[in-house]
Amino acid sequence: MRAFRKAESKDTNMTAELINGKEIAAHVRQQVAAGVEERREKGLRAPGLAVVLVGSDPASQVYVGNKRKACEEAGILSLSYDLPADTSQAALESLIDELNENPSVDGILVQLPLPEHLDADPILVKIRPDKDVDGFHPFNIGRLVQRRPELRPCTPAGIITLLDSVNTPYKGQHAVIVGASNIVGRPMAMELLLKGATITVAHRFTKDLAKVVGEADIVIAAAGKPGLVKGEWIKPGATVIDVGINRMADGKLKGDVEFEVAAERAAYITPVPGGVGPMTIATLLENTLFAANELHND
Repeated sequence: MRAFRKAESKDTNMTAELINGKEIAAHVRQQVAAGVEERREKGLRAPGLAVVLVGSDPASQVYVGNKRKACEEAGILSLSYDLPADTSQAALESLIDELNENPSVDGILVQLPLPEHLDADPILVKIRPDKDVDGFHPFNIGRLVQRRPELRPCTPAGIITLLDSVNTPYKGQHAVIVGASNIVGRPMAMELLLKGATITVAHRFTKDLAKVVGEADIVIAAAGKPGLVKGEWIKPGATVIDVGINRMADGKLKGDVEFEVAAERAAYITPVPGGVGPMTIATLLENTLFAANELHND
């Protein structure tokens, strides 16, 4: 599967291949749809994903809508729970308890961020680990750390799919992850460690970020700060994965990497948008099918 192309620029010195996350994600979704159809042919029920949205945050509504649409296209049963913004902690936890016991639900996703009066941590921990298709539960993070992953955090797992698409060698490679969040940075380190890469996780206390990034064969930028990683820092021939999706004042989206200059130096690079974002949803569908087949199997 060749889902990357030459990056386009007015600068003829640009050498990077552009990794097309949309095409790779579409391929993954097709594979999931085929897996769902295979279940149907065996007389098994369709996998079920419950998506819980609290409040009316516009960005969250868009994300949830995209997830539900992707489920429908793959043949996954999408169960929607749209709750008012003033939903109590107890009411939300009660809903999670119900979904945990619902045999038609293989995956539970609570869209973040929650309204300020709600505490997300106990909610995420309450989701049964075998239905934690976001991969955030301490049990699933623990399995990843112990080299026995089951339900893997979606964005890091999706990034591995992107890296695999360009035949990244991993072993003997130095991977630098810029950003140490629980959602991307930390599990990303574990994913790359599993692959045999040597890992450095940079964060706000890192000294001389330019030097650290400049030594990387693989750069994963996931700090949520537009243009933080300067293009001139990129080692010639490196692979650059930009997780950042930052909306600027003019409404355009910008990544964490200074794209134009980085693309002159990198071998492969993801665009923003159209790189990592589509892979997160595709991996969510993969996790839901995995849970149905391997963890529930009914």
